[in-house]
Amino acid sequence: MSRFCRPYGLVLLVGVLFQVGICPSKAQTPQRLYHTDLLRDGLITAGGITMAVTGSTLLTNKRQLTEADLQSIHKDQVNKFDRWAAGNYSKKAKDASDVFFYTSYGLPLLFLADKAATPHVKDIYFLYAQTVSLAGGVYALTAGLTNRKRPNVYATHAPLEERLHKYAENSFFAGHTAATASVTFFTAKVFHDLHPDSPWRPVVWGAAAAFPATVGYLRLRAGKHFLSDNIVGYAVGASIGILVPELHKRSNELGWRMVPAAEPLPGAFLQGVALTKRF
Repeated sequence: MSRFCRPYGLVLLVGVLFQVGICPSKAQTPQRLYHTDLLRDGLITAGGITMAVTGSTLLTNKRQLTEADLQSIHKDQVNKFDRWAAGNYSKKAKDASDVFFYTSYGLPLLFLADKAATPHVKDIYFLYAQTVSLAGGVYALTAGLTNRKRPNVYATHAPLEERLHKYAENSFFAGHTAATASVTFFTAKVFHDLHPDSPWRPVVWGAAAAFPATVGYLRLRAGKHFLSDNIVGYAVGASIGILVPELHKRSNELGWRMVPAAEPLPGAFLQGVALTKRF
C-alpha cells in the first residue's frame, strides 16, 4: 500500500509559508498534533493581514500633532492610574526594546532543531504565521481607531520630533508588547504540547512570560506606552499565542474553532475571524 509523504515547512516572517515534501517512503505517518486546513486557516491568516492593512491605512491618515497642540496638553489630562508615566522618555530604552522585539520573532525557529516537532513542522509554522498576522491585525486596527497620546508627548525634555511624531497618538495598545507576547507564548504552548513530560515546561513558560514583560517595561521607560497600554497588549498577545495552537489541537476538532468572518464597514469590507462551537 503506497504512502504519501508528509510536508515539511519553513515560514518566512510576515506570514508567508513555504513547504517541501520529502520523507522516507516507508516511514509511518505520525498522528498530527494540530489540525490545520489550507483554505480555512489561509482565510483566517488573510483576515489578520487585512485588519493590519486597514489599521495601517487608518494610522497613516491620522492628523499629526502640532506645536500648538503641545501648548494645550498637561499631565492632569491623563488618568490617575497612568499619570505617573506621563513625561517618560528614553532613547536607550526604546532601542533596547526593539532588540527584544525583533529577536522574539526568531524563537519559533528553534523547533527546526526539535525532533519531536519534525512531523508537525508544517502545521506549527502555518499556525505561527496565523498568530503573527492576528496579533498584528488586532493591534493595527485598534491603534488606528483610537487616539491616545504617548507618554513622551508630555515629556518637555524629549526632542520635538519625538513629541510630534506621526505615530505620537498610537499609545493604545502596546504593539511591541503584544507582538512579543504572541510569539513567546505561542512558542511555549507548542513546546508544552510537544513535550507533555518535559521538566523544562515551567522554565519555558517562565521565559515566555518574562520576555514580553521586559519589552513592556522598556516601552514604559521609553515613553512609548502607559502601563495600561502594556497590560492590554500583553493580555492580547498572550491570548492569541496560546489560543491559536490550542484551538487547532486534534482533541478540539469538535470543540471551539476559529473560522474566517467578514463584516461590512462604511466604505469598506473588513475580513477577520470568529470563534464557533461544533458539536
